[in-house]
Amino acid sequence: MKFTQEPRFFIMSVSEKKVVIEGSGKHCHVTRETLDALYGKGFELQVKKPLSQPGQFASEQKVTVVGPKGQTVVTIIGPVRKYNQVELSFTDARALGFTDAPIRESGDVKGSPGCKLIGPAGEATISEGVIIAKRHLHLTPEDAEKFGLKDKQIIKLKVGGERALIFDEVIARVDPNYATYAHLDYDEVNAAALFGDITTGEIIA
Repeated sequence: MKFTQEPRFFIMSVSEKKVVIEGSGKHCHVTRETLDALYGKGFELQVKKPLSQPGQFASEQKVTVVGPKGQTVVTIIGPVRKYNQVELSFTDARALGFTDAPIRESGDVKGSPGCKLIGPAGEATISEGVIIAKRHLHLTPEDAEKFGLKDKQIIKLKVGGERALIFDEVIARVDPNYATYAHLDYDEVNAAALFGDITTGEIIA
């Protein structure tokens, strides 16, 4: 698989205790207010590619994230949310100077670093929201029951190959609006050499 700095999309049904693993590249989520500041009032995100989680998509729109030591361009994930969030790998964060970016679940941004975002129509400064996404497994309630897992349960995810690894501290997130996929950032994907059209891992509860 050729990994880009955009979220990936795969389709595969769950089988036994195996789930599809997706590599998640650096990206951001923005509020309606922030999108207005970056792209103009009333601007609507344009779908580039649907993502595995229902209703979510990688948009055509990108923004520049400015850190203490540098800047980088990231894709905006739609639709707009109630909070601003910039998700980076540790490699990304260190390169930009965010040495204090915490490992968090999506939406848990309190006390995290802020940054400046620059778009074609203007810029916005967010007071918090720069995080390293905690490795996680999205689950439908049906698949959670099948695997014997509960929401917020911490599990392990075993991957094979020449650089086989067991990822610990993977949080299970169960919701009727989810599709069953595991998400790792590109530091983690590269560490396990998960290069293929479809990669899977085995749940170890």
